[in-house]
Amino acid sequence: MMKLHTGSLYWESTFTKEDFVKVNRQDMYDVAIIGGGMSGALTAYVLANEGYSIALIEQEEVGGGSTSANTGLLQFSNDIMLHELMEQIGEEKAVEFYQACKKAMENLQDVAEHAPFDVQFHTRESLYYASTEGDVARLRKEFVALKKYGFPVEFWEPEDIVAHFPFSQPAAIVTAGDAEVNPLRLCMGAIHYAYEKGMDIFEHTEVLGIQDIEERVLIKTTNGEFQAKSVVVTTGYAPTPDMKIPQKDLKVTYAIATQPIDDLSFWHDRMMIWETKRPYLYMRLTDENRIVAGGLDQNMDTLPSSQEEIDKKFAQLKQELQELFPNQKLDFEYEWTALFGESTDELPVIGRHPFEPNIYYLIGLGGNGTVYSMLGAYLLRDELAGKSNPNEPILEIER
Repeated sequence: MMKLHTGSLYWESTFTKEDFVKVNRQDMYDVAIIGGGMSGALTAYVLANEGYSIALIEQEEVGGGSTSANTGLLQFSNDIMLHELMEQIGEEKAVEFYQACKKAMENLQDVAEHAPFDVQFHTRESLYYASTEGDVARLRKEFVALKKYGFPVEFWEPEDIVAHFPFSQPAAIVTAGDAEVNPLRLCMGAIHYAYEKGMDIFEHTEVLGIQDIEERVLIKTTNGEFQAKSVVVTTGYAPTPDMKIPQKDLKVTYAIATQPIDDLSFWHDRMMIWETKRPYLYMRLTDENRIVAGGLDQNMDTLPSSQEEIDKKFAQLKQELQELFPNQKLDFEYEWTALFGESTDELPVIGRHPFEPNIYYLIGLGGNGTVYSMLGAYLLRDELAGKSNPNEPILEIER
């Protein structure tokens, strides 16, 4: 079992998991979903609405992997700017992908509204600031590209930023229609929704092998064999059964959460905040009025083993946050490190296995994983139904 996070996870304090009723497996499922994190949950939500019979197979407990370590910022903008993605894959495809991310934001709100309990989803604006004067030209170029294609965006000069926040930066883009969410509650809400529609859940069931046999797929597990007409693999940053995803680069990220803050008047409109430098600092507020902040990503395949190194990173993160809000006394309560994956071209990996027609993958690589998972769930819905989806060639496994 690959260890995906360490430390004290804030979101786990906000939700108490309940056991699912143990069931006998069906002889044949329409779809077996492997992985009970965010990608598996959102896929289950979408496919349950299509009336598929579903088995959700998870080697530990659902919602327990990277989901609990997610910081819950949901944005249609990506780690790669729209104008830079245009240069990489062409203008039409880049705009198509960004529009799909915007649509995914609306679909995530739909999941939040249909979840059987509150998932703490709130529409927010995002402040994306230039970390240095040298980044202003890029930011302006991005503003022009977003504006051209109708994305809700404003450009802020330094005086605009100072008028709203206790810090100054060389420039910023403000995007509307983003959102924050409790990622653990969203994941569990989507799973409970599908469960109430008849999905069978098999926890503590490790997949040992997947075999595509003409009209069906045989899944060998530590809990016996399952059969399904199609399999969707959503194992995220953990190893991917039956296939090595060539685009996957693992990184370690660091996150902290403050104690609740009584007076948040210094934080304009509860905006989410991030920056242009890489690795970037990002932050948001929670329903309990805590600041959750993360960043300082490192290229590493495993979690750091040195507590001294980890503590140094947390100290740096706290210092950067304190520098933005110099007059605030910030008391920190939670700190955690987590592994996550990025793709070499900064896009997720979603689609049918190149040689096994009944096996699909939804690997939401990148800093925008929840949005990618939502986008991917609808892409796979279309693929399973034999419909074309404009994002299919952009995100296919072998590209």
